[in-house]
Amino acid sequence: MAANPQTIPYRRIYVWELPVRLYHWINALCILLLCISGYLIGNPQKIFAANEAYQQYWFGWVRFTHFAVAYVFVFNFIFRIYWGFVGNRYAKWDRFILYRWDQWKELWDTVLVDVLQARVYGRKIIGHNNLAGFSYFVLFHIFLLQTITGFALYSSMSDAFLPRLFTWIVPLLGGDAWVRQWHHLFMWFFIVFTVIHLYLVFYHDYFEGRGTTSSIIGGWKFERDDNIKR
Repeated sequence: MAANPQTIPYRRIYVWELPVRLYHWINALCILLLCISGYLIGNPQKIFAANEAYQQYWFGWVRFTHFAVAYVFVFNFIFRIYWGFVGNRYAKWDRFILYRWDQWKELWDTVLVDVLQARVYGRKIIGHNNLAGFSYFVLFHIFLLQTITGFALYSSMSDAFLPRLFTWIVPLLGGDAWVRQWHHLFMWFFIVFTVIHLYLVFYHDYFEGRGTTSSIIGGWKFERDDNIKR
């Protein structure tokens, strides 16, 4: 006879280490500031231009914020790559690369539950499920492309070492206009991804009640003893 779910004890499991949580929140803040400042750079608002140019420096501060936060974003991402090799089992790089058939099968099962709503409940995964892992794998590549195109645009106005490494990107992509278009497109990818990410986090938190939302603050999740496999 199957055990009654109400009688199975739950255990607290430390899933997200402090460096992972710090990376997450720094990254979230960086993306927010970069999207806002990047949008203003591409579409300056006339309301701020009511005064004479010498009486304000708002656009200069927007550009400075965008460039400064971009450096934080890049080095925070580099740190996350490093932590993918030294962190706990839930932070390891192989959680994001699907190289086994059972991982792809689990990804499809998650799609049936989270996206197609063909099932009410799916398999409980303590860390990232494989759909999340694969989506983050794609996201990391978008991070890389956004960084490359951003520094390529910055290279024309900076003599700093890092931006100058990407001067060859501009002619490769057909000029500043095309680089700017790709950079702008990737911004919208982040916005769409964030909306989907928030939906799935609250969805799992509501239906599973395992502390999905609070885990990225305190690091702990709650799992049934009969589900603790990995």
